Amino acid sequence: MPGPFDDTLKHLTELSPEDWVVRGGWTAAPATLIDADIATITGAADKVIRVAGPPDWLLGVDFQAGHDTVTKLPDLLLYNSALFKRNRLPVRSLLVLLHRGADSPQLTGLYERGFPGEAFDVAFRYQIVRVWQVSAEKWLSGGLGLLPLAPLGDVQPGDLPAVIARMKQRLAQTVPPSEAAVFWSATFILMGLRYEQAMIKTLLQEVGNMKESVTYRAILEEGIAEGEARGEAKGEAKGEAKEARKILLLFGREQLGEPSADVPATLEAITDVDRLNDLLVRLKHAASWQELLGLPRPRRRSQRRKPST
Repeated sequence: MPGPFDDTLKHLTELSPEDWVVRGGWTAAPATLIDADIATITGAADKVIRVAGPPDWLLGVDFQAGHDTVTKLPDLLLYNSALFKRNRLPVRSLLVLLHRGADSPQLTGLYERGFPGEAFDVAFRYQIVRVWQVSAEKWLSGGLGLLPLAPLGDVQPGDLPAVIARMKQRLAQTVPPSEAAVFWSATFILMGLRYEQAMIKTLLQEVGNMKESVTYRAILEEGIAEGEARGEAKGEAKGEAKEARKILLLFGREQLGEPSADVPATLEAITDVDRLNDLLVRLKHAASWQELLGLPRPRRRSQRRKPST
């Protein structure tokens, strides 16, 4: 899985390798990274973790976001065998699927290979973590290296602001701002697997220290350059306001129900992106669309009967 997602997840694994031992379903134990290179064999597992025993053992972690995950199973078997040959330690393999598009009914945790109509020649067991099936709470309360995966977990769109707020609270309590920027940059990159960029920028706009990250700045600069190349730089604020309204209506329906006819018109009249983003932050605490936007409550129809003649 080459590209920024791959580099980001490898870096997160380096920060706390023991987290993936626990998330994979094995007993917590001291863990350190070792060289993932397999010498004469082309390629390598994404990350290899040495777990203290007895006995000591290795965990090969492979992250997948593409649609060709099933075709990677022979590679997973190859890496497992090569790591055992090189290190002479028992090896377990963990396949981490980052979104539903990488999943398949053929991913069962057991890979068998052989001739048609005959018993298998090779049977290989591996563990699977489907990120979207793990509750956001488990990502939020797990190791720090797993925290940026919380928005990709089992979370409804309307709950994303609360998830980001929990992440911000935990990072503020546990790491200095300079280190927190690394986690927010990872969050920004990984959220791109599921959410639109406008939504991500809106949700993470309050995370000031993310802007200190070299990685984050590079991503934004690349996006701006691409936008200018496509002639999309002009009218950027108008486009951001349109996306902010779209996001607000999406989350608002989850939180407050279907809006009345005057709500879209009121939102359309708001062109200030900061104001729209502020409404998104306040959405979680509002009891109705009217309260959120300061609109008059709809009048109830009178139940009195007309006098008979």
